[in-house]
Amino acid sequence: MTEPSTLCEAFQATAARYGDRVAIRASDGSLSLTWREYGERVRTLAAGLAGLGVRAGDTVALMLANRPEFHVCDTAVLHMGATPFSVYNTLAPQQIAYLFANAGNRVVICERQFLDRVRAAVAGSTVEHIVCVDAGEPGTLALEEVTARPDPAFDFDASWRAIRSQDVLTIIYTSGTTGPPKGVELTHANMLAELRATDAVTAAGPQDTVVSYLPDAHIANRWGSHYANMFTGVQVVTVADLRSLVTVLPQVRPTLFGGVPQVWYKLKAGLDAALAAEPSIAKRKLAAWAIGVGSEVVRRRSDGRAVPIGMRVRHRVAERLVLSRIRARIGLDRVRVAVSGASAIAPDVLVFVLGIGIPCCELWGMSELTCTATLNRPDAVRIGTVGPPVPGLELSLADDGELLARGPLVMKGYRNDPQRTAEAIDADGWLHTGDIATMDADGYVTIVDRKKELIINAAGKNMSPANIEGTVKAACPLAGSIAAIGNDRPYVVALITLDPDACAAFAAARGLGASSPAELAAEPVVQQAVDAGVRAANEKLSRVEQIKRFTILPATWEPGGEEVTPTMKLRRKPIAAKYAREIEALYA
Repeated sequence: MTEPSTLCEAFQATAARYGDRVAIRASDGSLSLTWREYGERVRTLAAGLAGLGVRAGDTVALMLANRPEFHVCDTAVLHMGATPFSVYNTLAPQQIAYLFANAGNRVVICERQFLDRVRAAVAGSTVEHIVCVDAGEPGTLALEEVTARPDPAFDFDASWRAIRSQDVLTIIYTSGTTGPPKGVELTHANMLAELRATDAVTAAGPQDTVVSYLPDAHIANRWGSHYANMFTGVQVVTVADLRSLVTVLPQVRPTLFGGVPQVWYKLKAGLDAALAAEPSIAKRKLAAWAIGVGSEVVRRRSDGRAVPIGMRVRHRVAERLVLSRIRARIGLDRVRVAVSGASAIAPDVLVFVLGIGIPCCELWGMSELTCTATLNRPDAVRIGTVGPPVPGLELSLADDGELLARGPLVMKGYRNDPQRTAEAIDADGWLHTGDIATMDADGYVTIVDRKKELIINAAGKNMSPANIEGTVKAACPLAGSIAAIGNDRPYVVALITLDPDACAAFAAARGLGASSPAELAAEPVVQQAVDAGVRAANEKLSRVEQIKRFTILPATWEPGGEEVTPTMKLRRKPIAAKYAREIEALYA
């Protein structure tokens, strides 16, 4: 079979091959589409969008939750030779307006819950049409209205066949940790190179199921569910409300799963709380023993040490009696490959996840590299590293330790920004990633931290704030977001927010009247628990990295807010400015 040169070719081949299989379904049962139905809807909607004046080379914005309609709309736009891009659902109107100005789109496809912000954003912009997928609101078009008015001159097959591999597939807007978002333009060739490289590890196919719950504006979800679906036929189950994920997983039991570190922290905290609440002392001890055996086996394999036969026997017993049941309880018992990315995961948490039998592979990547650039293999995980480069990608280290990348995954460039494109990609084709890293003799990469985010204390010692923050999160289940501070300072301090879900469980278990993070921040028992977590973390940090003082903020840092990006990366400069008084008090 001829290899596809565009995602449209991949989609058409997959739809033809698996016509009656389910391609996409909503976790709440509201909509399920076979490949044949998916293909028909794409064809019909493309003609309708052509009727609105969308042409090859245009851009179309999508602001949708994780729902089957996202896939239909995005894929329809693709087949027109136009470029779809997604908007983070947490963005404010002025932020959305910035993206629309950069993209120059004339059409927005959204849903009712985001309509007010979209309307505010389009004032004075190039946008001419707002399409609402779940309602016909005044001043908008319903999807049915669009499909009912096709352009009679539109030739669907000629349209998608005219697309070339170097055409822009999508624009991924970076989360803007250091300034306004940059529009990363990725081509069909970029994404096909990514899918081929990572499929060598995942070996995904129509027998697999993946849960789509991360933002589609993030490259990880587009790669791992949307484009992987087109390329391999993997079934996508959409989860519109992230809060329902914990109940969806046991129902869906995906075979492929990915999460940011916060997802794995919450999983560990939830299991720790459940085990602590187990009334049977014997069961608690058995679970602790089993997890301990699993964790030791994982550490030995990661270090390349032998697993003694006695330990292998104990591990089989632990697997049968406890570990398999834990995975079944949380709905991850069928997972063949799981990944953790977007930021570093605390090694102790990764050991726990691997120890209970979830084959979680830490990876590293970025939008500018079409998502995954390095990846641990399920049978060759080295804890603390992000794995070797994926096939086809060349890596190098600059004199200052910055990781450089070259190959077919490197983006086309930043949209309408040749200056920043030239700053990112040098004359020899090397992408300067901005990450400080090391590589071992086998090519396994260890990310130290972002080049611009390293803490350099008053004594000139370099430290990774991400490492400090991850160690605290692993040791303190109550902690949500953490910001380690210490640049040009004599010691490290921290701003700590509380995790709402962990707080609610903590309060209920202790009969506290208060349950919100704002109320619990002042509770002595909460302060004591966080202090114990920080102390435990400090024992695993070098003396200079240890947190000497901290404050618990009566606030929650929401994704896409002032303090964190939609993917929960810290906006360090805004945090330092907003909490300057609290920080100074910690050094007083």
